[in-house]
Amino acid sequence: MGRHAGWIACFSGIATAADFILVPEQPVDVERMCELLKAKRAGGKPYGIVVVSEGAVLPNEGEIVHAGEVDDFGHVRLGGVGDRLAKIIEKKTGIETRSVTLGHLQRGGPPSAFDRVLGTRLGIHAGRLVINKQFGRMVALRGMKIIDAPLADAVGTMRVLDPQFLEEIEEFFKV
Repeated sequence: MGRHAGWIACFSGIATAADFILVPEQPVDVERMCELLKAKRAGGKPYGIVVVSEGAVLPNEGEIVHAGEVDDFGHVRLGGVGDRLAKIIEKKTGIETRSVTLGHLQRGGPPSAFDRVLGTRLGIHAGRLVINKQFGRMVALRGMKIIDAPLADAVGTMRVLDPQFLEEIEEFFKV
């Protein structure tokens, strides 16, 4: 997940206090990442966590894909960037490195209380749209308020990470 937008990687990285987060919206600085991992190791941290969006592009590599595989939409299936990055980290740092691909696991956890309340609220507002015969609209969360908007506003535009999030994840890139 995260072919063009790094929302899941960004939020997962923040939630797990990852040492480095790689997303498609931001160029990957492998040297900086490796220096940070070595510094944290030297400072006594026995492990490092790097969260990588599948669409993160490594320098001089382009998108890393599964050869010949396409998804249900005909897009080339991305995959393997974590494995490739693990080899690079190990080579540049000398630190034993393993890649773990979460796949469906990242989406399969139980919902939090917030998730349940939000789902209920969205359902109530979607039901109201149907009752009022307001078709071609969708419900969304803006701040803490449920709003409705034309479906046309939601399609055709890629929602990438806001520059503010990119600035915030920079806090993780410090020793």
